[in-house]
Amino acid sequence: MDESYDVIIIGSGAGGGTLAHRLAPSGKRILILERGGFLPREKANWDSAEVFQKQRYHTEEMWRDKDGEDFRPGTGYNVGGNTKVFGGAMFRLRERDFERVEHKGGISPEWPLKYRDLERYYGEAEALYEVHGRRRTDPTEPPASTEYPFPPVSHEPHIQEVFDRLTAAGGSPFPLPLSIKLNEADRLRSACIRCNTCDGFPCLVDGKADADVNCVRPAMREPNVTLVLHARVTRLLTEKTAREISGVEAEVDGALRVFRASIVVVAAGAINSAVILLRSASDKHPRGVANASDQVGRNYMRHINGAMLGVTSTPNPTVFQKTFAMNDFYWGDQDFPWPMGHIQLLGKADRGMLQADAPAAPGLALEELATHSIDWWLTAEDLPMASNRVLLGADGRVHLHQTDVYREHFDWLVESWTRILKSVDAGAHFIPVSLYLHKTVPIAGVAHQCGTCRFGTDPATSVLDIHCRAHDVENLYVVDGAFFPSVGAVNPSLTIVANALRVGDHLLERLG
Repeated sequence: MDESYDVIIIGSGAGGGTLAHRLAPSGKRILILERGGFLPREKANWDSAEVFQKQRYHTEEMWRDKDGEDFRPGTGYNVGGNTKVFGGAMFRLRERDFERVEHKGGISPEWPLKYRDLERYYGEAEALYEVHGRRRTDPTEPPASTEYPFPPVSHEPHIQEVFDRLTAAGGSPFPLPLSIKLNEADRLRSACIRCNTCDGFPCLVDGKADADVNCVRPAMREPNVTLVLHARVTRLLTEKTAREISGVEAEVDGALRVFRASIVVVAAGAINSAVILLRSASDKHPRGVANASDQVGRNYMRHINGAMLGVTSTPNPTVFQKTFAMNDFYWGDQDFPWPMGHIQLLGKADRGMLQADAPAAPGLALEELATHSIDWWLTAEDLPMASNRVLLGADGRVHLHQTDVYREHFDWLVESWTRILKSVDAGAHFIPVSLYLHKTVPIAGVAHQCGTCRFGTDPATSVLDIHCRAHDVENLYVVDGAFFPSVGAVNPSLTIVANALRVGDHLLERLG
């Protein structure tokens, strides 16, 4: 079957879902191809054993690492993409992140556009995703022409005490910018109920402002927008000329269908977008579509992330814990004058979450750990490397090659944060610290995936131009985290959304 549209968008996450929302009012015929379906609303959404131990909402496909070992990636295919299970942290990249930044272990490259080019779109993205926050409390915050659309999420008493102690010790904690549908002034009208199953969980009550709830569903109200579910794109066709995608071949409910459009946008996530381009190799594109530079799949980045549990002798009764962050070590300190990274609170850990990482540990011991912990998320920048890449194996499977050549900055971040926590906790009756535990996220943790199709002005070293159009193909765009030339040290979601709005305006102009 051949079906024709003005624009085809492959994927409905932070990039694809936002772009669909931007284009929907244009009247142009928009087709969204989503590999999965709507994530089911069910009691298991809030069951940590189902979500973390059984990985109920992750794909069951197996990928391979650089050593040929199989692993199950921590990603899912649903309307809204991975925003369905994200923690909602929505940060602007720091202004300096767009420049060339020297790290002790390498260089974070300069972007072909600057913060000022995205600033307006950052504001629109914050409004679209209902971000709660407060300006001028983070010393590394870039300038903003708009305030956050909603006030910051309040701290529960135990977390407020930690916040106050850090502030008194000279730190600069600030309210975490969160994309949730919370109305603390009128709880009866609030979709978000401030539960303990938010960060990493699907939301049973649609209390997250995610790409599904805030973008795809509103876009579907327009008669010119079509959503096809369970559509796995197999390849992009270049039947007439190498400079034009003539069709998108997809397997839908077991049958191959070909969809055609003037413009094709790949927004399947940095890893799967690269896979689609590589899988579309042909006589016209022997190394894959848009890959004359041999850069498709290269420079994969996902942050160096780690979780830390501060275990105390006093129970932590907090329910909604993820309410503040700190960037005091973002650009380093006097002992380590290079960038380190970012710190934020995690959603409150429970026994089921901890059991996912320690299945052999006694359940009662994990229950005690969870009851007495304050939980942190630490992020350091992952520098781009050509050898860290996505490949398509001869077996048709995804191969992900990843090596942390440089991670000294992350180790300094962990050490520095542990030292700070111990100093502010000393003698505090409410939080005497007895133990700090931390783990680094393994290769299967692909939540912050970026790179693989970076944009730039030189077709020899980049895949996309400044509008995220492929250098090699006139009607092909990539609009997800794949376009990042560097990744900074804060969550990439808001930058993906802001860029999708920016590219959306370019496409509206191109479509007339």
